[in-house]
Amino acid sequence: MLAMERIGALLGVFAFLMATIYGFWTNSTELGIEWVGVIGLILGGLLGFMITWYLGMTRRKLEVDPSDDPLGEIDEIQGDYGFFSPHSWWPLFLAAAAAVCFLGLAVGWWVFIIGAFFAVPALIGWTFEYWKGEHAL
Repeated sequence: MLAMERIGALLGVFAFLMATIYGFWTNSTELGIEWVGVIGLILGGLLGFMITWYLGMTRRKLEVDPSDDPLGEIDEIQGDYGFFSPHSWWPLFLAAAAAVCFLGLAVGWWVFIIGAFFAVPALIGWTFEYWKGEHAL
């Protein structure tokens, strides 16, 4: 995480340096400073420093980060990936309904309503599939 902090700080310093250079460069023209680019670069620099600050605060809360250990193994970083149903058909139905909904945004609202009509039961079915039946928990 320390390397990522340094990258965020480097991004922030670079963006502030480029904002300064860009401001002087555009000020030399007859139109004056081009403020959109300068402000965009300043915001990019602030984003880099915000990333650095967040990663620094997170690193202080953790005991030892495996990515900072030169002898660390990759499997020390991995976390829990969650639970995935190997037999569930509900994600397929929900994806098809979502595709119809997105098609409805391009074609017309009546197609979106049809997609939503199919999406609600698919979402409810996927949410409650482990409450009863063969695979109940």
